Amino acid sequence: MPLYGGVFDLEGQKARLEEIEHQLSRPGVWDNPESLTPVLKEKSQLEEELSKFMELRKMHQDVLEWLSFAEAEQTPDILEALKENLAAFRKTLDKMELEAFMSGKDDKNSAILEIHPGAGGTEAQDWAEMLLRMYLRWAENSGYHTEYLDYIHGDEAGIKSVTIQITGDYAYGQLKGERGIHRLIRISPFDASGRRHTSFASVDVYPQVSDDISIDINEEDMRIDVFKASGPGGQHVNKTSSAIRITHFPTGIVVQCQSERSQRRNKESALKILKSKLYDLEMEKLEEERQEKYAAKDAISWGSQIRTYTLQPYRLVKDHRTSTEVGDVESVLDGNINPLIRGFLLSRQSQ
Repeated sequence: MPLYGGVFDLEGQKARLEEIEHQLSRPGVWDNPESLTPVLKEKSQLEEELSKFMELRKMHQDVLEWLSFAEAEQTPDILEALKENLAAFRKTLDKMELEAFMSGKDDKNSAILEIHPGAGGTEAQDWAEMLLRMYLRWAENSGYHTEYLDYIHGDEAGIKSVTIQITGDYAYGQLKGERGIHRLIRISPFDASGRRHTSFASVDVYPQVSDDISIDINEEDMRIDVFKASGPGGQHVNKTSSAIRITHFPTGIVVQCQSERSQRRNKESALKILKSKLYDLEMEKLEEERQEKYAAKDAISWGSQIRTYTLQPYRLVKDHRTSTEVGDVESVLDGNINPLIRGFLLSRQSQ
């Protein structure tokens, strides 16, 4: 009984789970528990997927029951219940479909997201802050927890850079397609002449490294600088030199964190970001799917954008990789980026 065109195979998943359970029941198999870690992890994942599928099937049966009630007697209460059950089923189905398309090694991980404005001063910095708000709203609506790891205010408005952690299952799998250059076309609120401006900002997304993945970093390969913090978090952030900046010499990667009161906590968070970036860089080399980001990164400028948000002379958000278009720009900027995420995942699946 395949679901989503064979992406989720219920019978195949059940058969694999039975095979694992049989394997775990063999005599002597528990003599070396550490060797069973990958098997137990796979078993847990299969049980979770099957549980979600059974929940979806029950919701489908509920919809069919309410539909039969509505066919017999179309009272307002029955029609409202049918509407609510159908909406809940549709939401769960869409979520499971997206998860089914996210089968990459790190897709289920939490995510670390960075935003940097391009050239253009206040215009670009304001656009970077608009993107930050969009992703924070999306995370909130998706039930994810967000935490600032680094934040630098813009000169007059907006932000110079920001790093946030988005915690929850499949955060990275959904956001990995957001990596790239985002372009905004609008009438500038900072231009007294009311002229149309084009602004750019870059978004980088990295998977949060799992605890079972070991990444060794030699202390000789990095420099740790301490400085006074600024940004969200209250007045305490700039009273002491608690902010941390780490420079990794072999790759040229620079990370910093200033969200915590203590220097130790900021160092731990900065190392977490560095490990995620090093892991992501290694995955790029192994997969050979993306260009060497740190060797020749696209300029944050015209011609390299993955998506354009047009507010003037017409209103449209267009993803240039998938040709997905959304006319309700305000909704997208308010966090409703799921149609764009879905378009990217479907495009990747077809490839």
